[in-house]
Amino acid sequence: MQTFTLENQEYIELNKLLKLLQLTESGGEANEAIVRAKVKVNGVIEIQKRKKLRPGDKVQFAGKTVLVAG
Repeated sequence: MQTFTLENQEYIELNKLLKLLQLTESGGEANEAIVRAKVKVNGVIEIQKRKKLRPGDKVQFAGKTVLVAG
């Protein structure tokens, strides 16, 4: 499991997290993965591209899990 720590911000949007951590090659690819129901947040399929992720949230995509920390 990988950890992403929020610094000086309350949340990060789901599509930005996927791109920032290079789980996708682009923001467009991140958006496509989300709308095609390939991403889970806290164990539930998430289709909101700009879902606000806060500390404690877990994102699962392409066999990887990311924990958002504060």
